[in-house]
Parts: sequence; structure tokens; C-alpha cells
Amino acid sequence: MRKSIGHIYLIILLAVLSSVAPIAIDTYIPSIPTIATDFNVSIEKIELTLSIFLIGFSIGQIFGGTFSDRIGRRKSSIIGLIGFSFFSFLIILSSSVYELWIFRFFEAFFGGFVVVNANAVVRDLFHGKEAAKIFSLIGTVRSIAPLAAPAIGSFIIHFYSWKAVFVFLCVYSLLVALWVYKDLNETFTYTNQKVIESYKAVLKNKMAMKAMLTLAICFSGFFILVAKSSFIYIEYFNISTDYFPFFFGINFLVLMAMIRVNVMLLKYFTQLELIKYTIIIQIVAGILLMTLAQGISIITTVILIATYMSMMAFIFGNSTALAMEHFSKNAGVASSVIGVLQFGLGALISSIALMFHTQTFMPIGASIATISLVAYLIIRTYKFK
Repeated sequence: MRKSIGHIYLIILLAVLSSVAPIAIDTYIPSIPTIATDFNVSIEKIELTLSIFLIGFSIGQIFGGTFSDRIGRRKSSIIGLIGFSFFSFLIILSSSVYELWIFRFFEAFFGGFVVVNANAVVRDLFHGKEAAKIFSLIGTVRSIAPLAAPAIGSFIIHFYSWKAVFVFLCVYSLLVALWVYKDLNETFTYTNQKVIESYKAVLKNKMAMKAMLTLAICFSGFFILVAKSSFIYIEYFNISTDYFPFFFGINFLVLMAMIRVNVMLLKYFTQLELIKYTIIIQIVAGILLMTLAQGISIITTVILIATYMSMMAFIFGNSTALAMEHFSKNAGVASSVIGVLQFGLGALISSIALMFHTQTFMPIGASIATISLVAYLIIRTYKFK
């Protein structure tokens, strides 16, 4: 078993590798209103590209996991990064919103190839508590992406058109591919596993599926707020794109603080109790956003959105722990199912909710409150063995 000490360089590399998707999402958000204007379409049609990205990203993980186990972590990472770069470039050449949707899907698909390899490398090199420590360190470094990416996107569109954002993504992914080629040693060992049987075992475990579905459904509510953030702050409150990263970043700063709170509260509460309590808080936040939709102030909006989104600090880690504890032999397959459900189901639910667009926050509040209520009804039936 490798020790995590002395592997800071590898941790940074893997964090950057797994940050391709969040950077592709968050650098793009400030430019959504501008893209809608350029294509002469309503803003919800451009917001839909975020859900399309999640669908492509989840499907890419399924195929990416297979390629990773067949040809290795390093080669599949490079293929994914080059594919991601290529379709980022094609987005610049889009002549219609439909082409934008197609190219965005395939950009995300290859992003899914990339992200599975970061987790796979950790599983190859580290085990037990050392692996958990590495995942935490990678998560800490990776959390910088949602904070920095909107600022990068806003900075780019302040001086250039929205197409420059995808020039940045194109160059960024190529540089990461060069870094992987140069410094990431191959770590995998080929094994002839019965993948289908492993997937069946995961999908047939009812308690694990309840925890996974709770995570996926709650993530869809989280993603609705991410997708609608440009409408909320830039269009509704007329915030400049230069200041958008500040309002957007508050959510992730609070989220990071709540991760620390979750660790402390686990001394006194079970994972299941924390999930239930925090989902109830989400329901209340959604109801308040819905009922106060007319004439709501920006301060109240910031508080309610940050409250809802920060509760994912409790839901994500604890739901994952409840799901994974059922699988001692096929944890890798269970992890991939969690990822596919999180991004696939999350994208489907959020894309449906985003269709109900008005010039108030009523549908946003109603959507996230309903979504959290459904998640609560699922997790309340979870029982420990």
C-alpha cells in the first residue's frame, strides 16, 4: 500500500484531471445570456446545454470505465482530453443552438472518459484510510474549480466574446493531456472481471439504491440552482458579469464550510439522521424561495440559495457512505453507478424543471422543494442491515 505523504504532485495532477468537467460547466455560466442573444433564442434553451452536458458526462463515464480497464488510465485519459478539446473547438464553429447542443454533448462525453481515471488511479495505488485521505485531498483541491472557473469565464467575456471561453477550454484540456502524457505513470493491472454480474449485484441492492437515488435527486435540485444562477443574478438582479463570480462563489464557500460541520456532527448523529435533517432544511429553503418570489431581495435570495446548495455537503458524503458500505468486493462498479445516476438522473430531472421558466423565482423554488421532498420520501425508508 502506498503512503499519501510525498504524493502531493500526483494529488494535484489527479485533482486537475477530475476538474475538467466542473471547469467546463462553471466557466460557461456567465456567458449564457450572451450566447442566447447571439443565437437569438430564449435563455432556457442555452441553460438546457448544462443538462445536456450532464447526460453526456454520465454516459461517457460508462464507456470510459470500460476503456480505462482495457487500455489503461493514462491512454484513456489522453483520448478523453483530446476528444474534449476537439469538441470544445467545434462549439466555437456552431451556427445554431442545435449544433451547440450536439457538440456540448460530445464534449461532455469525452469529459466522462477523463474523470473516471482520476478515481481509478487512486484505487490502483492506495487502499483503506490512505485512499480515503487521498480522495479528501483531491476533493479539497478540486473544490477550487467552482470558485475560480466563473471568475475566469467572466474575465474572458469581459474582453472577448463567449467563444473565447471554449478556446480556453480547448487549450486547457490539451495542456492537461500533455501533463498526463509527461508525468502520469500507468497504474492499472488488467483483470478479466465479469462486469455485468457486478452491475447486477449493485442494482439489485435496494438499500444501496435508495441512498444512490437520494444523492442523484438532491443533486438535480443543486444543479437547477447552478443552471439558473446566471438568470437569477445577471438577468433578474442586473448584476454585472464582473461581479457574478462573487455571488456564485458564496455558495461554494458556504458548502466548503459545511463539509467541516458535517465531520463534527458525525460524532453525534448517524449519516442517515444528517441526510434527513438537511433535506428538510432544503425543503424549507425551496418553499421560502417560492412564497417570497414576488419582490424578493437579493440578500434573501443569496441566503436561501446558499442554504439549499450547502446542504449537499451533508447529503453527498453521507449518501455515498451509506451506498458504498454494501459493497466490499465490487466497490469500483458501485462508484460508477453512483456517478452515472448522479449526473444522468440529475440531468434528466433538472432539464424537465428548467422547461418551466418564468420571470420570477416561483418555478425555481417549487422545483427544488418538490425534488427534495421526493428525496426525503425515498431515504426515510432506508434501514441499516
